[in-house]
Amino acid sequence: MADETALPQVMPGLMAWAAARHGERIALRDADVTLDFITLAARARDASRAFLAAGIRRGDRFAIWAPNRYEWVLAAIGAQSIGAILVPLNTRMKGAEAAYILERSGARMLFTVGEFAGNRYPQMLAGIALPALERTVLFGGAAGGLAGWEDFVAAGRAVSDAEVRAAETAVMPDDTLDLMFTSGTTGKPKGVMTGHAQNIRSFDTWGRTVGLGADDNYLIINPFFHSFGYKAGWLAAIIRGARILPVASFDVDQVLRRIQFERVSMLPGPPTIYQSLLAHPERQSYDLSSLRLAVTGAAAVPVDLIRRMRSELGFRTVLTAYGLTETCGVVTITGAEDEPELIATTAGRAMPGVEVICVNGAGEPVPAGEPGEVCVRGFNVMQGYFDDPEATAEAITPDGWLKTGDIGVLNEAGYLRITDRIKDMFIVGGFNCYPAEIENLLCSLGGVAQAAVIGVPDERMGEVAKAFVVRRAGSTLTEQEVIDWCRRNMANYKVPRSVAFVDALPLNAAGKVLKTALRERTG
Repeated sequence: MADETALPQVMPGLMAWAAARHGERIALRDADVTLDFITLAARARDASRAFLAAGIRRGDRFAIWAPNRYEWVLAAIGAQSIGAILVPLNTRMKGAEAAYILERSGARMLFTVGEFAGNRYPQMLAGIALPALERTVLFGGAAGGLAGWEDFVAAGRAVSDAEVRAAETAVMPDDTLDLMFTSGTTGKPKGVMTGHAQNIRSFDTWGRTVGLGADDNYLIINPFFHSFGYKAGWLAAIIRGARILPVASFDVDQVLRRIQFERVSMLPGPPTIYQSLLAHPERQSYDLSSLRLAVTGAAAVPVDLIRRMRSELGFRTVLTAYGLTETCGVVTITGAEDEPELIATTAGRAMPGVEVICVNGAGEPVPAGEPGEVCVRGFNVMQGYFDDPEATAEAITPDGWLKTGDIGVLNEAGYLRITDRIKDMFIVGGFNCYPAEIENLLCSLGGVAQAAVIGVPDERMGEVAKAFVVRRAGSTLTEQEVIDWCRRNMANYKVPRSVAFVDALPLNAAGKVLKTALRERTG
């Protein structure tokens, strides 16, 4: 058996290592496609041939704009194994948004689907000038004059083993593995560059810490275009030998069926995933006994949700973590040995090799227990923003600290509690108000399934809290009942002055609440 300490630090080496270590164990199952680790490595190598045949070389960028599916994994690994750089595109983007990233990254190839969730991706790019983009390939069959995935792969058969080996050997640990664009909430999206070695090390550590293993059936709901679905998803599964079960789009009925029939044991996601499962009226008719491990994270995770995940969904281990695109997706993690209260109320401690501090406005560290901007230093910090040295210098200090834009509190033992995003904080009569703190409290009120809070203008106080609440099934909560409860359970300046009941909160594809959409509703 291969030595775990000899984990390769580049994608082509990792795939060969995984095939040797895990062999004929199932690596990935997607509908009628089942690949063991040997076959996964072989099919990815066939994709490498195809990329070489298409003229893609080390350092070239290629984009994927598609839902979670097996070809996504094969295309990513195949190109990364010869040194090309992955540019994932959010499946909810419209044509102009995707075109900006394609143009900005200089992607030479695009892999997509003809249609998904009502979006016809190739048509959305029609008429937009993208001079660097040479070719578009469709996952699935050919259509509309575009080649399909199998046609693309077939074109690589003429490429020799020697040429593939030479390309693989040229890949270095510090080479850029991916170029992931931030959401652009404060302006145009910026491209975050991270490398082979830092990602493999990050998610080897993440997998070991959370307890992901070769016996796990890993249902990946988090989208592959996001670090949670890609890096903490299929990349971590390959490193740890778990079975990858992709989910193209979240449908609670389908997920419950798959948990039962595919004996899902690993199910990470944002809190909204678990809240949806808990709220499903037919949940108890499904066998969820295989569920073992959950990893979640947000600005705050309601303590009541952690309890219900254990008692009602049957998870034996529920952990929390924190990360961002600029840190390969991970910074801190709780451990299975941590006390339940720590897991529920913090995002854990910095993983080995990473430092975390909280600083004030002058950049000086604040004492334990006091809020400040979270700053991170270590091997996981990005290589920089693509072709943007000014933004890189603004984000990373001369001594290597990444300024995250998150507000957090460290306790004496180094456990980090994320309070909120700096941009989401609002000030009520001179007091800093953190929406996530209010949301966490609201979710402990009986009858509340989900809650989101924003600041709205107020003549006297400057800003005040407004809550958007999703009731639990059967609840008859009123606005006044919520406000009265808040007055009894939180400081007055935190109490929402108004409450809007909604059927569902607006979410992005990663399951996070879209505060911008809520602000638009207030006019």
